[in-house]
Amino acid sequence: MKSWLLFFALLLSISTIAQFDQTFHNKTLRLDYVHAGNHNSHVCYFDGFRIEPFWGGTKSNLIDTMEYGNYFFKVFDKNSGELIYSRGYSSLFGEWQTTLESKEISRSFFESVVMPLPRNEAEIVLYYRNKKGNFEEMYRKSYSPADYFVTTELRMPYPSFDTHIGNTDISKSVDIVILPDGYTKDEMGDFIADCQKFADALFAYEPYKSRKSDFNIRGILAPSRESGSDIPADSIYVNTILSTSFYTFDSERYNMITDHYSIRDLAANAPYDQIYVLVNTSKYGGGAIYNFYSVSVTGSEASDKIIVHEFGHAFAGLGDEYYDSSTSYNDFYPLDVEMWEPNITTLVDFDKKWKHLMDPDTPIPTPATLEYKNTLGVFEGGGYSAKGIYRPVQDCLMNTFRGEIFCPACTEAINKMIDFYTK
Repeated sequence: MKSWLLFFALLLSISTIAQFDQTFHNKTLRLDYVHAGNHNSHVCYFDGFRIEPFWGGTKSNLIDTMEYGNYFFKVFDKNSGELIYSRGYSSLFGEWQTTLESKEISRSFFESVVMPLPRNEAEIVLYYRNKKGNFEEMYRKSYSPADYFVTTELRMPYPSFDTHIGNTDISKSVDIVILPDGYTKDEMGDFIADCQKFADALFAYEPYKSRKSDFNIRGILAPSRESGSDIPADSIYVNTILSTSFYTFDSERYNMITDHYSIRDLAANAPYDQIYVLVNTSKYGGGAIYNFYSVSVTGSEASDKIIVHEFGHAFAGLGDEYYDSSTSYNDFYPLDVEMWEPNITTLVDFDKKWKHLMDPDTPIPTPATLEYKNTLGVFEGGGYSAKGIYRPVQDCLMNTFRGEIFCPACTEAINKMIDFYTK
């Protein structure tokens, strides 16, 4: 019986890959656009299409059924109208819209979405999540293989190297590309060593430790002119390849990048599902956005936990479980809507979250007392709010760095995402 099941699974896999090959080339189509607006409105402006040499994603799970992210895009075959690809994501612009600054001025940000390269004409539709948690269309653009303005130029060609290869089939692995920022040519050896430290840190924690063979990690040897990262409050500005900066949205530890095109240009030197930027500085900081990119510093004492925490955001869509006032967000989550992140809840629709993992005798909400210290429950405080938002455990790697493990809700979400990329 088991042999028949394996045979059927093999046939299904072969059929799925054959269907992919009929619909797509084994390359990436990238849609670049400018996302502009303020707190109340936004608009997208087309910038260009680019074809990149690798498709690092799955060839099986082409339709995103989880619908995580504050944005979503769908790719339709132009002739038949069939949905051929979709993905959820979030962006720096979307976070900026929750800041007080967005109520005072308008700004624009570079963004892009990537998909396997369609063989035929396609329609790409972008959606945003409204305040009720539903997706609304915000932009659409047609793609034609005959369009000679679609460029194949590799704008930032640099060599890549392997840090960890768990599966040589990139269509059945989670492929992480690591980009350096603030490493000079003479410090490329340090970057290679830091990539290994990244891998060691990631695989030191479950569930990544048990699923090491599902991951590939590659680095790009791209030096900067100067070392370090911008620190605007100290009038420190350095010439680096990706222009990382602390004090993003005036939050000191939030180290991010506004030039999203350069991130994509540099990442295009290797197949990837996730982009991780390592910053050559000892100052504490980092950040990550779902299916956008991750950033962390390499010289901090907390570097290992920063790595796994930030990757939890970008890869598995995990939300922050802390609720201090160190962020610049203003009412990031409406309390009358169930947020999409799998590890925090407003209890509006808790059945979709981790309720199925809980002991039915555990009270909801759960008191943050010694009795429930190691219990999976519903503890008030999370998502940057002390009231009205709840987290699964009293502490976790998505809360403070005193937590040494991912809680059961986070672990389930991470495993679910690994399966999505690899099964």
